[in-house]
Amino acid sequence: MPGPILHVGATVLCAHGGTATPTVPNPRVLVGGQPTVLMSAVYAIAGCPFNVSGSPVPCVTGQWVVAATRVTSNGQPLLLMDSQAVCAPNGTPLMPVNAQTRVIGS
Repeated sequence: MPGPILHVGATVLCAHGGTATPTVPNPRVLVGGQPTVLMSAVYAIAGCPFNVSGSPVPCVTGQWVVAATRVTSNGQPLLLMDSQAVCAPNGTPLMPVNAQTRVIGS
């Protein structure tokens, strides 16, 4: 499904509200003057408050499992607003909340 392409300045959160940022930007494709992000990039998560029975079990990283099917860079799919990711160690999703809206991919 078509959707806005994610860039390094996009707001991405874990399901508990932790802030996720890409560890490796893709400088070959820019949108809004910012590098895009490939499906292979791991996201680092900071500030996740999740805990189980009083013991902290925060989201630490997020790995994308679904991305663009028709838009690639360096042979890797680019991330879209509707891309899906799984956080480690607890398996909850990452959620893109805000991104540029001028460039749409599918």
